[in-house]
Amino acid sequence: MTKFRQEKDAFGVINVADDKYWGAQTQRSLENFKIGHETFSPAFIRAFAIQKRAAALANKTLGRLDENIAAAIVAASEEIIEGQHLDQFPLVVWQTGSGTQTNMNFNEVIARRAEELLGGVGSIHPNDHVNQGQSTNDSFPTAMHIAVVQEIHQHLLPALTHMKMVLSGLVRQFNGIIKIGRTHLQDATPLTVGQEFSAYVTQISMGIKRIQYTFPHLFMVAQGGTAVGTGLNAHPRFAEEFVKELSAFTGYPFTSADNKFEALATNDTMVEVSGALNVLAVSLMKIANDIRLLASGPRCGIGELHLPENEPGSSIMPGKVNPTQAESLTMIAAHVMGNHMAVTIGGSQGHFQLNVFKPMIIHNVLQSITLLSQGILSFTDKCLKDITLNYEKIQSHVDNSLMLATALNGKIGYDKASKVSKMAYENNISLKEASMQLGYMTDTEFDRWVRPEDMLEPKE
Repeated sequence: MTKFRQEKDAFGVINVADDKYWGAQTQRSLENFKIGHETFSPAFIRAFAIQKRAAALANKTLGRLDENIAAAIVAASEEIIEGQHLDQFPLVVWQTGSGTQTNMNFNEVIARRAEELLGGVGSIHPNDHVNQGQSTNDSFPTAMHIAVVQEIHQHLLPALTHMKMVLSGLVRQFNGIIKIGRTHLQDATPLTVGQEFSAYVTQISMGIKRIQYTFPHLFMVAQGGTAVGTGLNAHPRFAEEFVKELSAFTGYPFTSADNKFEALATNDTMVEVSGALNVLAVSLMKIANDIRLLASGPRCGIGELHLPENEPGSSIMPGKVNPTQAESLTMIAAHVMGNHMAVTIGGSQGHFQLNVFKPMIIHNVLQSITLLSQGILSFTDKCLKDITLNYEKIQSHVDNSLMLATALNGKIGYDKASKVSKMAYENNISLKEASMQLGYMTDTEFDRWVRPEDMLEPKE
């Protein structure tokens, strides 16, 4: 049978299960916001604990916290950073827009656990000690930045780098294989498979750069602005000491935001990051769609690529295999685009001195980073790296393409070349046959002029 204890706050007494570290404000949030099942990710929980750790050390240095109390707060925070006590953070995303209840959840849990470490109850206060010199309004956005910086560096960039490396290998492997290009979903002039895949490499390279362009803004944190940006109740050097501790612990060059009013009232940096993720999602949608269309078939589609066969594709059609990794990645891309729309709307809702869409914004941004990181790795390792070519199909498409007539523009002019192509199509004959029947050239001239290998780059 669950045992309860009584906790007090400004609204009075409330019962809290005795095996929980949290206090009255967390419990009230649990009872007032029974909305959805989305809670904050472990990445964000770790980031918020990192914020509390840095704040405690800064306050100790500045003489605002007793050394023993600070040490206990740091120890409790480090347990959370290491993955302990995750069940003590049950609050849903759909709460107060500043994240106040989540900040108090951390303050209450860390205070009670720190008291245990000190061997006494009531010696550490959630607000007076754990939240010393802080407000939710600067702590929550600081934790947002910490979480996003860590998740991008630890997961998304490694996944993108791996994908770029695999794609670059395919460019080298396929660079000598000539195929027919396609524009408007119609046949176009030739290129190599390597050239086609080189576009994907560049998309991923530029995606990496776009994400990296957000780092200078991500490294700037709001801590020290407290309630509205003035820094009321914080030590004058708190922001400076805080970023020293934060940077030393994480290894990332965090700085104090130049203007704390902007750092609290807006989440423009999160919108910027989400925008970079959105562009990446657009790139991945293009790449994954190309791959699955080029592999369509196996007998009645384009069929130029063979994708690895990972699992059966149908519950009714024997032997069917589907491009499931591409389908998964395109669904992720669509979801990231949707997340970005919500982040954009949320970012636009900064009223006066505070934006109050913070929980939704960080939930969406972190979810996008996680989905992209995992989806990219899955698509790369279970699809891209084992792609092979259907050489016979590729050559057949080259041999049958009417767009090779483009090579004749400089020899017989556009109008005559167009007649050659149209006649070949309407009579189901080759370009060479049409050219000779029209009397525009000999077979020797056609063979000399229409060479796919000479159509891969500009010529003098």
